[in-house]
Amino acid sequence: MSRDFCVKCHFPIRVCLCNAISPVAAHTRVWVLQHPSEVDHGKNSARLLPLILDTARIFVGESEADFTPLRQQLKAENLAPVLVYPADDGEVFSLPSVGGQPESRVLLLLDGTWRKALKMYHLNPWLHSLPKLAFTPDSPSAYRIRKASRSDSLSTLEAAACALAQLEPGLDIRPMLQCFDAMISRRLEAMPEAVRQRYLTDPERETD
Repeated sequence: MSRDFCVKCHFPIRVCLCNAISPVAAHTRVWVLQHPSEVDHGKNSARLLPLILDTARIFVGESEADFTPLRQQLKAENLAPVLVYPADDGEVFSLPSVGGQPESRVLLLLDGTWRKALKMYHLNPWLHSLPKLAFTPDSPSAYRIRKASRSDSLSTLEAAACALAQLEPGLDIRPMLQCFDAMISRRLEAMPEAVRQRYLTDPERETD
């Protein structure tokens, strides 16, 4: 049976997020390299970013060839990409080392499960030489409807918000996190009671 979708936020009508979306005027561009398996995933957080940030774009792919248009645009516009990546695998990024205007900076985020994101990283050697922004979350992820394999994992939206907060200290990222919370709450409310209780009470719930 097909579901009706909101024409504005593109979420199913029963979990429409239009009244939870407040624009955030970031200067830094936020580009997501999204694994194909995440495109239609109902619990994916990256899909919220273009609804909140005018600077956000999503590029779907996995291999180096898939992201050729992204790389061409980086070069054509002389942009300064920074990869958001875990600290134990990446070089810790120093804010003073970022040159140019905020409008020339691009945050790149890998969107997928940890296993798939790691595969994407290895399939794209051009990412390895980029400056990396790594940080330790102040608190655990609020992603109650998906389980991560790492205790320090954040959703793509949470990672984007944390990264923007570091690059643009005066930026109010609360609307991003509030929209994320609304997505989670509405997904939980739409679940059958037995399923919802498993998500609320079982910290070891499975995810995909």
